[in-house]
Amino acid sequence: MPTEPIRYFDRTDGTTKIEKVFGERWLRLAYENPVGRFAVWLFFRRAFFSWYYGRRMNSPRSDLFIIKFIGDYDVNVSEFAKSPFEFKTFNEFFHRALKPESRPIAPGAGTAVFPADGRHLAFPDVDRADGFYVKGAKFTLEELLGDAELAGRFFGGSMLISRLCPSDYHRFHFPVAGIPSNPRLIKGRLYSVNPIALRRNILYLVRNKRFVTLLESTMFGTVAMVEVGATNVGSIVQGFLPGRPVLKGEEKGLFAFGGSCVITLFARSRIVFDADIVGQSASCTETYARMGDRLGLATR
Repeated sequence: MPTEPIRYFDRTDGTTKIEKVFGERWLRLAYENPVGRFAVWLFFRRAFFSWYYGRRMNSPRSDLFIIKFIGDYDVNVSEFAKSPFEFKTFNEFFHRALKPESRPIAPGAGTAVFPADGRHLAFPDVDRADGFYVKGAKFTLEELLGDAELAGRFFGGSMLISRLCPSDYHRFHFPVAGIPSNPRLIKGRLYSVNPIALRRNILYLVRNKRFVTLLESTMFGTVAMVEVGATNVGSIVQGFLPGRPVLKGEEKGLFAFGGSCVITLFARSRIVFDADIVGQSASCTETYARMGDRLGLATR
C-alpha cells in the first residue's frame, strides 16, 4: 500500500486524523521499496544500529533537537513534570515524566484503563479477528508469547495493541490492579512497529525483542503485558517490583528513544472493551487514547 497515509480516530475529539510520521520518508523507503527492505534485513533491524542511535540521543548535544521536535509534533509542554529546558539529553526528554493530574485514572475496581498513550487496536476475541493492521494479516499468541502452554491460557481471549509514536508519552502503566510476575525477556530483532512496516509484515511484532509480564488480578484474572521494542528503541526499562501488589495506572516502566508498542492480553470472557474502540478496530483503524482513559469493564 505505498504512500497510503496513516489515519486514526481521535477519541478525545471524535474526529479522524492523519498521523504525522516521524521519519516518514525513511520508513517508506525502507519498507515499501525492495532495496530498502534489503537494507532493513541487512542492517536496520539489528540491535547495534538502535544501540548506536540511542547513544546519540543520550549525548549532551542531543538536547538541541528538543525544542524543534516539540514544535514540529505539537507536544503539550504544559503536561510535563518539569520545564523542557531542564532536559539534558533528547532521551531524557523522550521518556519524560508527566504531572500526575495530566493523566487521571478512570475509577472503579472493575474498570480497565489503557496502559499507555498511543494509537490502539482492540479485539474482543483475538482468534476470530479478521486481521490486525490489515485484513488477513495476523500472528498467533504462541508466536507473541513464545510459550505454547501460556498461549493456551489466552485462547479466545481479548487483545489490545497500543502503538506509541515518538511524539507520545513513553512510559507504560498497569491497566488493572494486581500482582505482577517477573518480566521474561524474549530476544529478537528491532523492526519498525509503524503501520507502514506492519501493513507489509505483521510478523515484525513477534520477531522483535519483547518482555512478557503476567499480572494476577482479582477482577480480571490473569492479564499478560508484552512490551515490544522497535527500531531505535535504545532499551525497555522495567521499573516495578515483581510480587508486590500494584494499583491500576501505576507506572510499570519506560521505553528509551523510538516508537514502540505494548500488547495487553485478557483471558476469555474477562473483559468487555468499550464499543468505540472495537468498532474502529474492526476496520483496522486505530483509536488514539491516553493512558488512564477507560478501556473496558470486567465481566465478573
